[in-house]
Amino acid sequence: MLDGFKRSEIQTSGARIVTVTGGRGPPVLLMHGNPFTHLSWLKVAPTLAREFTVVCTDLRGYGDSEKPPGGEDHSGYSFRAMAQDQVEVMATLGFERFYAAGHDRGGRVLHRMCLDRPEKVMRAAILDIIPQHHLLNHVTREWGTFSWHWFFNIQPYDLPERMMGADPDWFIEKKLAKTKQGLSFFDKDALAEYKRCFRNPETIHAICEDYRATFGVDLEMDTRDFEAGRKIECPVLLLWGATGGVGRNHKSAEVWKAYASNIVGAKAVPSGHYLSEEAPVDTTAALREFFTAR
Repeated sequence: MLDGFKRSEIQTSGARIVTVTGGRGPPVLLMHGNPFTHLSWLKVAPTLAREFTVVCTDLRGYGDSEKPPGGEDHSGYSFRAMAQDQVEVMATLGFERFYAAGHDRGGRVLHRMCLDRPEKVMRAAILDIIPQHHLLNHVTREWGTFSWHWFFNIQPYDLPERMMGADPDWFIEKKLAKTKQGLSFFDKDALAEYKRCFRNPETIHAICEDYRATFGVDLEMDTRDFEAGRKIECPVLLLWGATGGVGRNHKSAEVWKAYASNIVGAKAVPSGHYLSEEAPVDTTAALREFFTAR
């Protein structure tokens, strides 16, 4: 569906990662969220590819990428493990330094990447998230109600896996249709791909392992970094959907000041949570402006 992009599968030290690459110019890595694949950038990547070499991947456990074991502590799906995959993918493609954008879970992978491998990321665009360290230490009724799936997905194996797997198409439609627009802004073929991948019980299990890691090993890493005063040092752009949970319930730019020392842009996009699919023109323009800035 991404015409002109080349699909490959790159073996990292931890997983086989589905990768699509297109365009020419400085490298930009785009990372998706839950429960998506690289196709969440379908409406953004082609335009950016006019000026950049655009790399879109399926995160480990998602889409058609490999789904390795999470381990007893679920660290196989920590943001550290996911970030290392992405760094190795870019190195395999010949990019030792690159721009990056991440939405939802991809934004959390990018946050960890900026802390673990700051020499790799030149500029980081983080889309529609609040740091999980802040969220899990400031749980509110509003956030818990809106983000109920966080607490559902972390329940012990195999309760959430069985419940989501009982009717995966119904579940994914119910989860994604958060607004009056329903599913109308999703590309039909991309939505069909999301459903296809979500029907795989291994994908559902990997998603649960991702969230289980967030409440355990990821939070432990974040706490150590926060207490040590470690922040993202590269230039950061924050984007969020004006009518989504972040836009309604949080002061994103204020919260992120405790986690990033060089926020050069912070703005709302006229959308809910799914910026690249609800408001692709605004999202693409903001990313292009950020990545071309000097």
